[in-house]
Amino acid sequence: MFVLVKAALNQGFSTFVLVFYCQAAACLPLVPIAALRESRRNAQSMSFMLLLKLFLCALIGNTFCINLLNVSLKYTSATVQSAISNSKPVITFCLALVLRMEVVKIRSSYGIAKVTGVAMCLAGVFVIAFFTGPSLSPVNHHHAFRGHSSSSIMSRGTWIKGTFLKLLGDMAWAMWIVFQAALLKEYPNRMLVTATQCIFGTLQTLVVAAVAERDIARWKLRLDITLVAIFYSGFVVSGLLNYLQVWCMEMKGPVFLVIWFPLGFVFTMFCSFFFLGEVIHLGSILGGILLTGGLYSVLWAKSKEEEKTKKQGSSEVNAIETIEIGYDEKEEKKLEGDQRKDKEEHEEEASISICGTSVIDGPYEG
Repeated sequence: MFVLVKAALNQGFSTFVLVFYCQAAACLPLVPIAALRESRRNAQSMSFMLLLKLFLCALIGNTFCINLLNVSLKYTSATVQSAISNSKPVITFCLALVLRMEVVKIRSSYGIAKVTGVAMCLAGVFVIAFFTGPSLSPVNHHHAFRGHSSSSIMSRGTWIKGTFLKLLGDMAWAMWIVFQAALLKEYPNRMLVTATQCIFGTLQTLVVAAVAERDIARWKLRLDITLVAIFYSGFVVSGLLNYLQVWCMEMKGPVFLVIWFPLGFVFTMFCSFFFLGEVIHLGSILGGILLTGGLYSVLWAKSKEEEKTKKQGSSEVNAIETIEIGYDEKEEKKLEGDQRKDKEEHEEEASISICGTSVIDGPYEG
């Protein structure tokens, strides 16, 4: 996706109009599926406050975030975009920490690993922004997608601005993820939540594009790489990819999904190097390595803490079951003792009554 969108932007297509077309393309398959699967009763159950929350979520995640990421992609390269994307789980963790949804114990090894991972991610972003280093010239000078490679001619200030705009966009994405998780707990219909946000996002990006681009010629689509980028972002990324991610999380959990993020950085660097003819600098590679290391450090600490919590929970359950079993055995023994004592008392009373009859009645009979 980064490579295709970057190729469309290199041809001079408007960033904001491209975002609107991508959102509209995502609505094409999603809205009819939601209309067929969901009944009218489910749609009517959505209150005004819920729709307002979905509107704000779409404003953060679909409109602000995607527009910001595409602007930053215009100012940098596809490789940088993919490298900094590895910081998304770390930024989400930091946001959850601020909202007190996560806890960091500094004195534990897991807490130190989390803090180290966050520091490595920040270091990776600063290395990408401020350190260039020697460049790797593209081996394929006749790249597949025509248009100039903007990353090779932009100024240093533009590159730094694009890097931190990308980081700001990832922060908005992390905020959107946290808000959407809370929203799904309130209204757990994933299909309606996704389709409604997609509709709101399309309308919002239309307004942004209409304000930013008033020249109707900038809205014209042609049979080139721009059309491929729009349909790929809409159908494959927003449609198929989201479904595959949900399926993967249900099968293996979210940690298994996130650990493959750095592979996207490798693929993007390869494709932009060969197909876009982008010049890759050593700073981008070193920054990507730091970001990947920081991601794995936080994920390792998080997974180990979850395993430890599960073990403690199972041991507590076993301890409670042991106490309950011991208590039941004690009660059973006490009950058996009481029954035995009652039986002995009844036998003693019976023997006394029998002896009384034979001793007292005996003389009168005689």
